[in-house]
Amino acid sequence: MGTPNVVAPSAQQGTPFAATAEMLHRMRNEITRVFLGQPEVVDHILIAFLANGHVLLEGKPGLGKTHLVLALSRTFGGSFSRIQFTPDLMPSDVTGHTLFDMSSQTFRVRKGPVFANLLLADEINRAPAKTQSSLLEVMQERQVTIDGDTIKLPPPFMVFATQNPIEQEGTYPLPEAQLDRFLLKVLIDYPGPSGEIDIVRGVTSGVSGGTLSASQIEPVCSPEDILQAQADCASVQAVDEVVAYAVNIVRATRETQGIALGAGTRGAISLLQAGKARALINGRDFVIPDDIKTGAVPALRHRIALAPELAISGATIDSMVERIVDSVEAPRT
Repeated sequence: MGTPNVVAPSAQQGTPFAATAEMLHRMRNEITRVFLGQPEVVDHILIAFLANGHVLLEGKPGLGKTHLVLALSRTFGGSFSRIQFTPDLMPSDVTGHTLFDMSSQTFRVRKGPVFANLLLADEINRAPAKTQSSLLEVMQERQVTIDGDTIKLPPPFMVFATQNPIEQEGTYPLPEAQLDRFLLKVLIDYPGPSGEIDIVRGVTSGVSGGTLSASQIEPVCSPEDILQAQADCASVQAVDEVVAYAVNIVRATRETQGIALGAGTRGAISLLQAGKARALINGRDFVIPDDIKTGAVPALRHRIALAPELAISGATIDSMVERIVDSVEAPRT
């Protein structure tokens, strides 16, 4: 259920967005050259980027989360910045601050690491709430306010925030308001045996990451091309029945027994945005119900909380989302 159906460009000729779909397919090919064994993760990342959304990445250490984001930045020649979140990190360490320039006798702005096309907020749950919240304006408004001055961020802009699912001691769980700002929550697991063998061989086959170094990636497009692709994504059509299907899935999360917290309206918005991106990647200018169904788990898993009695029974949020999706009748379009 969770695999986006990314097709080859040959299947997309003659469609309104064939050129955009081909560009995205080449970006995917470049990323999968150096990020092995996780094709579904790469698909979800491209879908979120195309939909102009942010991604929460969760996985054990050493699975290449930083490598993945850096590889994406290389495909369009964008700037990349990384922040290691720690308990003593201050909001100004994220956004920037003003300082007095002795030579000019004036105050000037020193921009923080958020001023990049792709921002990796590593282990975001290790920073206190005040620092976490400094990302809210950045993610929602795509601008930063420093001492009363508002500065726009360079488009395209996307935040990747990582969480370590194992080490929870000394962490600060993300509040629902901030979780809801992420379009998708993507889980990165260990690759299969053959994929892991390829990774070990590739990394040890030379210096600087061997054949899997992100420096091996050939740029496919420019930041301006990405902005045009995002505009194409926004123009993908969704009929009323498909929009209602996304809303009905989200409403069902609030009405299903065993779920303590259901998804809000932003969940339905995320479902439709991701559905449009999936349609565009497949060269279509319209959303089909399967685009919504396929993206339900990554779009909703971070917006739902299980009731204690259901969690104790061994049920998972992903399985509950799948059950809910199967229970909601899909339109015939």
